[in-house]
Amino acid sequence: MPSLVLQALARPENGRPPRFGFTVTKRVGSAVVRNRARRRLKEAVRLVAPELARPGFDYVVIGRHGALSHRFCDILDELRTALKKIHDERAPRPGRR
Repeated sequence: MPSLVLQALARPENGRPPRFGFTVTKRVGSAVVRNRARRRLKEAVRLVAPELARPGFDYVVIGRHGALSHRFCDILDELRTALKKIHDERAPRPGRR
């Protein structure tokens, strides 16, 4: 996705609420810019997670340059797509733990 990368890991204690972590690297910009991107991503997760995030999962949202320049509705759509894609592809693949 242009504005974010989403990673997920199933936790052994199933049934617990989903947890989210956020990171934006220095390549995106200064601290002010990174914090603005992180705030936009946190708000997107706050709006989208109740409908698509699954209990018992840890998620990491990695901010990219697009988190600053894309419209907020596009970020919401990208997050929805990423969550759906992660949970559709949960079947084990070679090289995946």
